[in-house]
Amino acid sequence: MPLPNPSKGWSSSTSRLLALYSFLFVAWSSILMGVLYFEVSGYLNKLTRHSLLQRQHLFAHMSGKQLDDALIASQAFDERSFDAYGLFDAQFNPLGGQVRQVPPELGLDGKIHELSRCLDADDPRTPKDSCDAVALKVRDGRWLVLVRDNGSLFVVTRIILHALLWGLSLTIIPGIAGWYLLRRRPLKRIRAIQDSAELIVAGDLTHRLPLSQRRDELDMLAAIVNAMLDRIERLMHEVKGVCDNIAHDLRTPLTRLRAQLYRIRQQAGEDSAQADQLDQAISETDTLMARFRGLLRISELEDRQRRAGFVELDPRALLVELHDFYLPLAEDGEIQLTLALPDTLPALKGDRELLFEALANLLSNAIKFTPAGGQVLMRARGDAQGVLIEVEDSGPGIAAHEREAVLKRFYRSEEGHRHTGFGLGLSIVAAIVDLHGFGLEVGDSELGGARLVLQCRPKVAG
Repeated sequence: MPLPNPSKGWSSSTSRLLALYSFLFVAWSSILMGVLYFEVSGYLNKLTRHSLLQRQHLFAHMSGKQLDDALIASQAFDERSFDAYGLFDAQFNPLGGQVRQVPPELGLDGKIHELSRCLDADDPRTPKDSCDAVALKVRDGRWLVLVRDNGSLFVVTRIILHALLWGLSLTIIPGIAGWYLLRRRPLKRIRAIQDSAELIVAGDLTHRLPLSQRRDELDMLAAIVNAMLDRIERLMHEVKGVCDNIAHDLRTPLTRLRAQLYRIRQQAGEDSAQADQLDQAISETDTLMARFRGLLRISELEDRQRRAGFVELDPRALLVELHDFYLPLAEDGEIQLTLALPDTLPALKGDRELLFEALANLLSNAIKFTPAGGQVLMRARGDAQGVLIEVEDSGPGIAAHEREAVLKRFYRSEEGHRHTGFGLGLSIVAAIVDLHGFGLEVGDSELGGARLVLQCRPKVAG
């Protein structure tokens, strides 16, 4: 099973945590800047209204020429044209100032009102945008309208808003850069751990996860896994040693037992009453010896040292030789054996004898389980990744629930019990495939039987 790649998408927990932190940081910064913006704009608005209130209190107690002179003087000092006024008689006829009429939405209550659109006037100094205005009655009975332009306030608040947005942007950019840099360091270590894990998954139990000098969480986890691997390797060596010793130690006495049974059988003669029983005993002894040979063969294949002898080989020549070797057996069983190959196939790196043995097991199984008049097809195709070798037959096939079990030692399918065998053939194939780092797929064939695909695409360098 391929291991997930943490460097892709959002599968990395580091990426997700950093992204979550960045989101929370940006959200919190946005909230703070929003609060700052509204506080500053509110404070400036209060200052504007306070200035208008001061003018209102100043002019409310004046009348006559004193009021006229004060209004003219205030306009002279208003160099930035923030303020305007309008002086009206009791019937609201204009008497002076830039404001020529009292706006209908302005209440005559002496309170400040915000006008969405300012007053029409001949004087270009009159505010044209949103403004604050107040209408008050002075001592001599005239009406005075004071106006404070909010356009400058909007300009200032817009400048503040732009500055805050730029500040937020300049905060996000280093945050993204920091996210990328902080993400790379743990991912680099995780890739190293993943590479080691893939070697271990491929069967190299001598390999261990790398440790750094940081002694952080990853090192703690790697140390725990390494300790677990030490224990597993030791137990597997013990079990393997016991099985190998049993198979090896029993092979010699079984050979002697068979030889003794054979001599007794020769002495008994063909008409002896014990002849059938002796033949059956010899057959059972042969079965035991074949099973022990199979176990020792699998044990030999599981020795990774044999990879050192891998060489480049021509899979096309190997398949042609295999076809020629099994063609007479197929013809004896009245089975059509077909070989379909392209003109060229990519070279493979491996052990030629072992690959021949694996393919021979697949082909002999296909011939064994295919009834007379059936078909067996062996074909191959190559691509940039390697070679796919397929063996198909028109036999009973392998049930979906048995496709993993048939690769285990001594397992025989329901159909397999009707034929001779020990349940070790596909186990040997699986061991050879695993030794080479190849893949083996079991499925259904278009011919109606089983389809076994040897995927000669190494996942681990030999």
